[in-house]
Amino acid sequence: MNYNQQQAEWITQQILQELAAHKDHPDKHASPELNIPVGISNRHVHLSRQDMDALFGYGSTLTRMKAVKQPGQYAAEETVTLRGPKGELHKVRVLGPLRSATQIEISVSDGFVLGVKAPVRMSGDLEDSPGIEIVGPYGRVMKTGGAIVAWRHIHISPAEAERFALRDGMEIDVRIDGHRGGILSHVVVRVSADAVLEMHIDVEEANGFGLRNGDCVTRVVTSGVQDC
Repeated sequence: MNYNQQQAEWITQQILQELAAHKDHPDKHASPELNIPVGISNRHVHLSRQDMDALFGYGSTLTRMKAVKQPGQYAAEETVTLRGPKGELHKVRVLGPLRSATQIEISVSDGFVLGVKAPVRMSGDLEDSPGIEIVGPYGRVMKTGGAIVAWRHIHISPAEAERFALRDGMEIDVRIDGHRGGILSHVVVRVSADAVLEMHIDVEEANGFGLRNGDCVTRVVTSGVQDC
């Protein structure tokens, strides 16, 4: 065996040893696996104080029906009708507490029924969104904006975000297992002090991947691609 062959074999052995060592001792800086419970959102409405008064009577308050996972938020007993240029959606749930601005969250197919083209937006981003009529038991209001399709997102606390190398506003991919599973991209991270870990998607997205409330998805980390 000549010198070049010996050197090649030595290099090969060194590479194999390093690969084996890395397998047995993963990179301590690598982010741990993150499993995220799923919360599926159906169409719903967040009301301002002014619109609550118009729809349910002056000084009226929301009646708590069921708490949702995010602290302080809940589904109310109250429902409204959404009325668009083409059609109506009845018994649309109001979510509490009241907000500074009314927001109507619908799906893409709901927009077809109503005859409005709601943009896919993060909650609170209502600029240049279409308006819609909201009908309640005491009156109605015609909104000039506020209808959106909610962008898929993950709620996470600052401590968990730090542990998993996540930042507010960044986008990640998640893996969904099962017969209709796949990779869901552009999931926005929302970091807040009182958040409970949960990924929010709408009914259409959930049905597309065969997801149910409480199922878990897993964050996908791609070395050199994922912005972590």
